[in-house]
Amino acid sequence: MAKVLELRGDGLRLEDVEAVAAPGGPEVRLAAEARGRVEAARAVVERALERGDVVYGLTTGFGALSGVVIPRERIRELQANLIRSHAAGVGAPLSERETRAVLLLRANVLALGYSGVRPAVIELLAQMLNRRVHPVIPERGSVGASGDLAPLSHLALVLMGEGEARYGGETWPGAEALRRAGLTPLTFEAKEGLALNNGTQVQTGIGVLTLLAAERAVETAEVAGAMSLEGLRGTPDAFDAAIQRARPHAGQRESAERLRTLLAESQIRESHRYGDPRVQDAYSIRCMPQVHGAARQALGYVRQVLQVECNSATDNPLIFADEDRIRSGGNFHGQLVAQVLDLLAMVCADLGSISERRSARLVDPALSGLPAFLTREPGVNSGLMLAQITAAALVSELRLRAHPASVDSIPTDANQEDHVAMGVTAALKARESVQLLETVLALELLIAAQALEFLKPLRPGRGVALAYECVRERVPALERDRVLAPEIAALEALVRGGAFASLWQEAGSRAR
Repeated sequence: MAKVLELRGDGLRLEDVEAVAAPGGPEVRLAAEARGRVEAARAVVERALERGDVVYGLTTGFGALSGVVIPRERIRELQANLIRSHAAGVGAPLSERETRAVLLLRANVLALGYSGVRPAVIELLAQMLNRRVHPVIPERGSVGASGDLAPLSHLALVLMGEGEARYGGETWPGAEALRRAGLTPLTFEAKEGLALNNGTQVQTGIGVLTLLAAERAVETAEVAGAMSLEGLRGTPDAFDAAIQRARPHAGQRESAERLRTLLAESQIRESHRYGDPRVQDAYSIRCMPQVHGAARQALGYVRQVLQVECNSATDNPLIFADEDRIRSGGNFHGQLVAQVLDLLAMVCADLGSISERRSARLVDPALSGLPAFLTREPGVNSGLMLAQITAAALVSELRLRAHPASVDSIPTDANQEDHVAMGVTAALKARESVQLLETVLALELLIAAQALEFLKPLRPGRGVALAYECVRERVPALERDRVLAPEIAALEALVRGGAFASLWQEAGSRAR
């Protein structure tokens, strides 16, 4: 990752967003060519004001008050009041990572040059990132159309020297946080308040970080599934490349390839290749390429949409400097983002469901052929009984969160905004879904690693062996009952950090 990220309004990658959101990320600055576009758009705004044009959001009220014309001498008051009145968010604040993602996306889309702000607005956003001044942004209160008005208004408050911000590990009034960071608040000119709070950057920022976590979770699901297959003494025959070519969905092929790599050179497989009375495995084992592959393709679509959204002008009205015109539209409507984040939550529910079914098979002696609940003294010890029950509880939550937010429009603003997207609701739901899935996968890894203890000295496939070692670095084999919660948390942290996500590549590189 480069040490400096120049904002041009286009070309921002999802991985750039995650890098800036993390500690020690690149410095952010406005690119010179973007500055020229921003200045040209600002000149269009200034000319419209000079002519006395009646333009929504510049010289009128907002939403259902768009018919009220505002005299020029009150335009600054109009912009400040917009931000103050719309800063009505509630709930817990966004995390630091999410706040940084939102700041970056807001700066980047303004750099496109369609919003009519001065370069100083973008530069202050960039400097807040660079000096780690983080507005306190309540996570609830957006309906996802007319943009994420409430949360983005809390962001914009700090640029005005109002609201609250985190700086140096403490929460300060906005003006004090800026002062301590060596920054100066702005007085918003025409269009600038509206350009800051009218957009989809909150739902998109949360969505980008959630998607990248979900992509790591899919890779982890392959690892956990492969380990469960070994523990159940299943067969990888269903992952044969010829079977995948007969139904050539890209995600299915990728998942099957990973599973073959993870399971290669397995002594466990060879131990039951002949004389095994079972003809084929249960669906949760046999159909992993079909189910995991469906998740891959769905997340590929989510990525496509979010990549475009990160580089899109989503406020209203938009300024077209090449035409010297200001046009009203609806790019602030977050329907597409909301829909794909609902899809992401559905993916998590399905991956969690199939993972829990594999865990359930492992602890059931009638299905696994292993000691009940994977303990050597069932009865005196309960073993991993509750690990599977916890997974079941989390899967139930995942299914609840799979209900789509994007179909739940409620008219707002005196019916001027009569169809809304609920994009932030979808984003928060997706974020929670990924976190639940990460824990379900951690539980499967815990259970599957314990199953392998009963198959020693046989070695699992090379990728599964790497995963087993990773688990055992944090969690010892279960000899007798002990408190599992800290060990589940340790594995959850490994899953969330991506420790298992690249193991198939490492396994491939170790091929003999």
